[in-house]
Amino acid sequence: MSQQIESNIAVLFSNRNRLTAFFRVFTILPVAIFLGSFSYQMQRSSDTWTIAGGLLVAPAFLALVFRNKYPSYVYSFNLALLGLNTRVSAYAALLVDSYPSIEASESVEIIFPTISSERPLNRWLPLVKWFLAIPLYIVGFIYAVYATLLTIFAWFSILFTGEYPAWCARPVAGTIAFWNRVVGYAYILVTDEYPSFSL
Repeated sequence: MSQQIESNIAVLFSNRNRLTAFFRVFTILPVAIFLGSFSYQMQRSSDTWTIAGGLLVAPAFLALVFRNKYPSYVYSFNLALLGLNTRVSAYAALLVDSYPSIEASESVEIIFPTISSERPLNRWLPLVKWFLAIPLYIVGFIYAVYATLLTIFAWFSILFTGEYPAWCARPVAGTIAFWNRVVGYAYILVTDEYPSFSL
């Protein structure tokens, strides 16, 4: 059984709301601002450090390296916030019409691998995961460009036909799932299993 983050998005293919699709870039603003409120910046002279999208990266890293334990509250927070981010991403990519809920949703679901004493995480691997993930960043950038082009095509398709092309859904949803796996491996450290490159 895979120990990677699973992302399940119930894509809406037909009877799409053309009006909300047309204005999606504006309708997404309130929930994007809400999601952005979890990020913060610390400024010191000309240097700026940004915390990775509000996810609790440093506490997970420090707890694993120094205590060989993943705190349950960090796990719960990261699961909830990555779920919200995925709901916003699915809405922005036109995969769904329902406005992103700030609570859990049935149309977009994130499943984290179980961390237990029977399945412990390697305490030293977090020191090098960021480096090991470099090929993932490169491939992920290519996937993101491809998914953006498909989303633009799907936007026109929804406006003119009211339908989301099925052939666009898999790569776009797959790109979101790919980045969730990368985040789970390299940033929030919920798995030691190297993410697959597949969409």
